Parts: sequence; C-alpha cells; structure tokens
Amino acid sequence: MNKFILVSGLATALIVAAVGASSGTETVAPPISGKGVEGTSVPVIGAPTRVEIAFVLDTTGSMGGLIDGAKRRIWGIADAVRKLHPNAEIRVGLVGYRDRGDEYVTDLTDLTTDISAVYGKLLGFQAQGGGDWPESVNEALAVAVNRLGWTAGPETRRLVFLVGDAPPHMDYAQDVPFSDTLKVAETRGIVVDALQCGRAADTELAWKTIAQLGRGRYAQIPQSGGVVQISTPYDDEILKIQIELKHTIVPYGSQRRQSEVRDKAAKAAAAPAASASDMASFSARAAAPAERAKVVTGEGDLVADVMARKVEPQKIERKELPEELQKLSAAELEAAIAEKSAARARLQSDLGKLVAKRDAAIAAERAKKTGGGDGFDRVVEEMVAEQLK
Repeated sequence: MNKFILVSGLATALIVAAVGASSGTETVAPPISGKGVEGTSVPVIGAPTRVEIAFVLDTTGSMGGLIDGAKRRIWGIADAVRKLHPNAEIRVGLVGYRDRGDEYVTDLTDLTTDISAVYGKLLGFQAQGGGDWPESVNEALAVAVNRLGWTAGPETRRLVFLVGDAPPHMDYAQDVPFSDTLKVAETRGIVVDALQCGRAADTELAWKTIAQLGRGRYAQIPQSGGVVQISTPYDDEILKIQIELKHTIVPYGSQRRQSEVRDKAAKAAAAPAASASDMASFSARAAAPAERAKVVTGEGDLVADVMARKVEPQKIERKELPEELQKLSAAELEAAIAEKSAARARLQSDLGKLVAKRDAAIAAERAKKTGGGDGFDRVVEEMVAEQLK
C-alpha cells in the first residue's frame, strides 16, 4: 500500500478519534502529574504512597532490541522510582501485544509488587509475529486501562507507557477505539505516555495523539530501544554478594509457591552483573525494613518473613517447609533460620555500602554526557521523575 495513502487514512481516523474524545467529557481524575504534547497538566497533591506503572509493549518481530533492553533494565527503572519515593509501594504490570492471527493478541501480567515475577515474565517474551504493518494497539490499551488491577485514590500515581513502532489498526470493527479507552483512563487518573520506536510517520501521528489524549508525554526512541547499561567497578562484587544471598533463601508454603521462589532466585542469580546490581539497588534502597530483608520480591521466603516479624519458624507446618528442614526439631529449625537471617543482614549491610558507591560511579559517568539520553530506560526514568514530582 502507498505509504502516503496509509498515513492520510490513519490521520483521518485519528482526527475523528481526537474530536470525539474532546466532546464535552468532564475530567474527574484524582490528582496526578502528566505533561502532555500540548502542555496539558494535572496538579499533584503530596507525595504518593503507591506508584503503579504498566508497560504496554509491542512484542512483534521488529521489537527484539527493545525487548532485550527492557529485560536488562526493568530493575533499573523500578530502582529509579524507589530512589524518588523510597517509602512508596511500587507495583509494575505488563501487557505484551501483537495482532490478530499471531500467537496472542495481548498477554497480561497484572500489577504487582513482585518485580521478580515481572522480570521473569519479560525474560519469556520473544519478538515474533506481526505480519502487516498496524498492530492491535487499541485492544492493548483497553486491556491495560480496564483489566489491570489499578488502585483508586489520590495517594496513588498511575502511569502507562505505550512502547511500539507501528500504528493501531483502526479498521477492526470489534475494537474499542483508543479515544474511548483514554476517556476511561482520564476518569481513573491514569496517565498514558507514548514512546515511539523508530521514525515511521504514521506511528508518530498516532503516538502523539494518544499521548495528548492520555494527558501524558510523547518521545521518540531508537528502533533498537537504545538501552545503554552503565557498568561500574562494583558490579562483580555486588553480583558475588547476590549469589551468596541466594543461599539464605528458605522457600516455604505450598509446593507451587516454593517452586516459584526457587525459579525467581535462579533467574536473579543468572542475571548479567549490571542487572544484578540494579536488583540489589532496588532492595537496598527500600525504606521499610521488611522490604530491605527480601532477596526476591513476592511471598514465600521464610527468612525474609521472619526478619520482617511476619511469621515464627516453629509455627510453620512441617509439610510447608523444604524437605531438608522438615526433620529438624523446633529448636534446630529456629537456630537454622536465625543463622541465615544473621548472614543475610550482614550481606545486605555490605550490599548497601556497595550500592552507594555504584550510585556515585553512575552519576559521575552520566555527568560526562550531555542530555539524559534517548534510550527506552532513560526516557522512562525522566518521564517518571517529572510526573511524580
């Protein structure tokens, strides 16, 4: 199809969508920050107690570079949010999308504080599919706004980052147009930012329209994602401590939950050194002692829960313990957990010192460069920083 015809047809559809979206709908969104393409803004009242971020990612064949970069930097983005608001609960969700006829149209991971699980999900994403040029962007946005478990209330900041390189199908009769979805987002206080990979003119038009209607921001990033991970002299030592910390984990609960904890620990141990440093920073920077005690996020680590005083080892049913601990007496079990807790506290203290040194090294490296960088991770960090002021 002639590209001019494609862009012109899409432009007509987007103009209709934009006009329809501005036809008298009253804004009832709770206080939230978001500077739009035309400078739209919403006031913020106080620091958030919860930050919720959903990434809506095109996972078709052309997006391999961006997906690989997201795998490496998801912890760094979460850490950047925690650096801004160490007392806030951070919840992250994912909506991978492709198009009709592909393996899936949308693949949803609900908002959760379990960043380890989100990281594991990202590791499973592969860039495949996407026969024609447009993708199921309308459906992906509808899923993100309507099916993720967003928290209501002005104390929560809610952000969606749409990331892709192709415009939406505007010819699917069953789809809810993104203009209608963004009206719903506005009433729920969800800001929608749009990050365009590459320079396609039709996608730029669509993404700018989505950002404006979503009261968010538009940015153009390299097709590859442009992720640059800064290595420091401290990464190898941090990775070594991360591996030692893995040996302090004691999975407990159902067999399924124990298996999930072991799987998350294995993926963390196999992460590249710089990614492991991001994981360590995220944990070490937490203001709440219960969060700092965690080696992997989510539930199911007995040592973390004992250190947070959520459970007592002797009150756990034997069948909910790993097999090697089931035969221990109550006193032996308590001593074993106490030993692992002490080792974890010592290692995490050492980790905190290394993280501070790593922060300084990264700041010094970034200071050598002009501008913040146009990669996926840096753009998201800058948008989050601005919208969470």
